[in-house]
Amino acid sequence: MLVGVRILVVEDEALVALMVEDALRDAGAEVLCAYTVEEALRLLGGEEGAGLDAAVLDLSLAGEGAAPVAEALRKRGIPFLIATGYGDAQQNAAGGATAGAPVLCKPFEPEALVATIATLVAPDRQPLRTGT
Repeated sequence: MLVGVRILVVEDEALVALMVEDALRDAGAEVLCAYTVEEALRLLGGEEGAGLDAAVLDLSLAGEGAAPVAEALRKRGIPFLIATGYGDAQQNAAGGATAGAPVLCKPFEPEALVATIATLVAPDRQPLRTGT
C-alpha cells in the first residue's frame, strides 16, 4: 500500500515510535525516525530529508512543542498527520502550523495510520493550506 513512500516519524516515545515504524514498514514504506525537534529539523534540512513523501508528527516531544517541525514540513510541501495523546486541544495550541492536518488520537490502530498516510500521499490529494 505504501511501497516506495518515504515517511518521517517524529515521536519521542520509543514504544510508540517503534509501533508506528513497524506499521509503516509492513505497508512497504521507507521510514526515517526523529525523537526531538532538533533531530527532525536536522533531518529535514539534510540529504536524508530529500524526497520525503509524508510525516507523522507528535506535537509534544519531551515537553518541547513541535510547531517548528510542522512549519518546516509545510515549507517543503510535505504533508503530515498529527499523532497525539491530547486530541484537538494540543493541535489548536500549536497554531497555524498544524491547521488542516489530520489527527490520530493515541492509542490508534496501525491500520488507521496506514490508511491516513495513504490518503496524504494519494496523487489527487489537495495540499494543506499554509495559513499565509
